[in-house]
Amino acid sequence: MPGGFLVKLPQLSDQERAEALLQALAARAIRSRAKQDLKTGQLSVTAVLDAAPHEAALDRLKVCELLEALPGIGKVRATVIMSELGIAPTRRVRGLGVHQRRALVDYLGEHS
Repeated sequence: MPGGFLVKLPQLSDQERAEALLQALAARAIRSRAKQDLKTGQLSVTAVLDAAPHEAALDRLKVCELLEALPGIGKVRATVIMSELGIAPTRRVRGLGVHQRRALVDYLGEHS
């Protein structure tokens, strides 16, 4: 590979691959449940942000998906909100700074 680096991925055994698959499915289920609970109002954005440091699956949730799970917010509005708050479109919850978290909660509180 000219000019680049060749990274060799680790070879997983069938058992390791099966365990990784189960972990991925569990993480998707947690994120899906959180988004459903946001949609129905059973969970708040603040609760998700507070739980994220203790739950890796929520920590990996994209901020745009978090916003889109809220009632009345679609892809366009989520993009506008993130742009207004200076949050990159690819940002995940774990990548939000303290000020971005506060700005997001404040914005949603003012505009709900």
